[in-house]
Amino acid sequence: MKKIGVVGSINMDMTVTAERIPKKGETLKGENLRYIPGGKGANQAVAMARLGAEVVFFGCVGDDEAGKTLIRNLSDNAVETKYIRKVSQTPTGLAIITTGENDNMIIVVAGANDCVDTAYAESVRKQILECDLVLLQHEIPQETVEYVIGLCADNGVKVILNPGPARPVREELLEKVTYITPNEHEAVILFGTEYTFEDLMKKYPEKLVITQGSRGVSTCLKNGGLLTVPARKAKVVDTTGAGDTMNGAFAVAITRGCSMKEALLYANTAASLSTEKAGAQGGMPTEAEVQNAMK
Repeated sequence: MKKIGVVGSINMDMTVTAERIPKKGETLKGENLRYIPGGKGANQAVAMARLGAEVVFFGCVGDDEAGKTLIRNLSDNAVETKYIRKVSQTPTGLAIITTGENDNMIIVVAGANDCVDTAYAESVRKQILECDLVLLQHEIPQETVEYVIGLCADNGVKVILNPGPARPVREELLEKVTYITPNEHEAVILFGTEYTFEDLMKKYPEKLVITQGSRGVSTCLKNGGLLTVPARKAKVVDTTGAGDTMNGAFAVAITRGCSMKEALLYANTAASLSTEKAGAQGGMPTEAEVQNAMK
């Protein structure tokens, strides 16, 4: 079995449900306050482990109860946690999530995720390079993201960069990643508005994969043809974590040797299933559930 590494964030998600997303300066009544394990990195790790992948996690938590709970949760989901560092006098990361009208708004407080620095990455260099593929996001310091991309590129390890939260990425860094998976909003921040999505995908065939929510996911094949895999119809309960499920499932499919079309169909199906249950990790499907839905 191929091993997938995640270098990323671990958060405790504080979620609240409202009738809709509040407007600027507006106060709405919230209900159903919950504390749920999250963080883009941890979410993607759990998504992959649920799908049967061998997953090892690299990241940091605070030396607090939230950190202990989050490590235990990853372990319970069959993610390897022995390289996670506990940082004293720094709180575990926190995400504040408001959901309403089948959408969400998220504010992230980095906490110990900012301690996933290049020194930490260097300390687990050997273990990172034992992975067949490494998945990265933007909830850890940019310097660490760039270090790990360079490390993997120099040693023949595939890299998926899920660039959220969005921030610009240098051209030479894009050349080093194997796949980059922004949503539409992130793609605009990454590349600007000078070029259409179609032009951008043609510039990075089978590298740039743009997710579009209910409209599915698109890329350009190496033969120059555009590919859009439509979203599976779902009875949506909660969209939180759908993008993380998509990225995790895409990574799993790639390590299994799937074609781009097969990988995106698999990832789209997994992401759609994840919206039919509440919570980011709580809704993530198993391999059996994805295979059954794909029939």
